[in-house]
Amino acid sequence: MGILLVNLGTPAAPTPEAVRAYLREFLSDPRVVKLPRPVWLPILHFVLKKRAPQSAEKYRSIWTPQGSPLAFHTREQARLLAARTGLQVQYAMRYGEPSIAQALKEFRETPLVLPLYPQYAESTTESIADVLPPGTAMVRSFHDHPAYIGALAEGVRRHWQANGRSPLLVMSFHGLPKRGAGHYEAQCAATARLLASALSLEEREWRLTFQSRFGYADWLQPYTEATIVALARAGRERIDVVCPGFVSDCLETLEEIGIAARRAFHAAGGKVLHLVPCLNESPAWIEALGAICRKGP
Repeated sequence: MGILLVNLGTPAAPTPEAVRAYLREFLSDPRVVKLPRPVWLPILHFVLKKRAPQSAEKYRSIWTPQGSPLAFHTREQARLLAARTGLQVQYAMRYGEPSIAQALKEFRETPLVLPLYPQYAESTTESIADVLPPGTAMVRSFHDHPAYIGALAEGVRRHWQANGRSPLLVMSFHGLPKRGAGHYEAQCAATARLLASALSLEEREWRLTFQSRFGYADWLQPYTEATIVALARAGRERIDVVCPGFVSDCLETLEEIGIAARRAFHAAGGKVLHLVPCLNESPAWIEALGAICRKGP
């Protein structure tokens, strides 16, 4: 059996041109933006013109010598999983390179596909299914898998050991428009409850929030930044933020939380906001990947 890990994607470089190409592919997917194509595509032209330079600046703030953090971590997860299991493991991006079609050519037989989205959403998981050959086995979610929850809990404990423990842990998940969110919200809530239980947290010691709102529609709430600003204004001096919906640090964790949300927290009177690192290459996560793949679809 072979395994194909698939993540969302990333620009090839932190430049307006590369970001524009990436966003064009991403925002052209009807799973992502559900407006009728004749309505959306003319709007997309103006969105790209405005957002590409802004997004490029954000990517530059987190870019590493190894390139995009998302690409680096996904590549390393595939390498480590192959070493641990002895199986052929490749990785691909739904948008950008390497493409799913390119990666599939590396396998003699159709592999098991594992989207690196713990919680199922039509705009993410199902978008990957759209471009797979018919009959391909694919894991559709692992939001409550014990090994995934265990790896998350171990990461939080490791962070607390190194930095001390905040009285409040904010669990921030990627947001979606309320309309069409489906089972996603319930799966995020289930993950949060399981993680809180694994960490022996009381209700007052954790919050569930949603980040990355785009556009003017109502998205899943409460919103992450609004929540942490309210906490700071209420006198909360320190909070820790973990992002269980992301298995690799990326723009949404490193910039959106680690830079922008931290800045907003400080501006509202807060003193310390710690971002708990994502699972990345932690041994517990690599072991969890193997367990999730063994379980299969």
